[in-house]
Amino acid sequence: MDVIAAITQFAWIGWIVLIAIFLVIEMLTLDFTFLMLGIGGLAGLIADLFGAELWLQVVVAAVVAALLIFLLRPPLLRRLRRGEDPTPSNVAALLGMPGLVLSTVTRLGGLVKLSNGETWTARSTDDSTTIPPQTHVRVDRIDGATAYVTNDPESSEGEQS
Repeated sequence: MDVIAAITQFAWIGWIVLIAIFLVIEMLTLDFTFLMLGIGGLAGLIADLFGAELWLQVVVAAVVAALLIFLLRPPLLRRLRRGEDPTPSNVAALLGMPGLVLSTVTRLGGLVKLSNGETWTARSTDDSTTIPPQTHVRVDRIDGATAYVTNDPESSEGEQS
């Protein structure tokens, strides 16, 4: 019984440690999730200072954190990302990009020149397909330094006319 009394008596220390941990994690992630959990922990600390039982402190902290995560976090994220450039970058920018086969592409390898001017090692997405040189293709996915491509009949028809 003394252990439970000690935990209840010094719960405020646990709340402060929990809040500090959540705030440090929030500084590393910048995603507002741990900030909301930290504020929930602050609500639990305030409940402790008003003399609430430990179970009630935990309930108050959980309810406040959940409300903040579901009600306050989404508009904060929208506001934070409002000025962001929506243009895909890195690998995301290559997905769906058209290209031209330079050397025959099979399931084992080949070369393609993408429309952005880069030459990539390529493999056929469909293991049974061989794509001859000068064929127009489209990037399906990127795995490491390899572009997985498929025939792009729309691109080749549009350029032949």
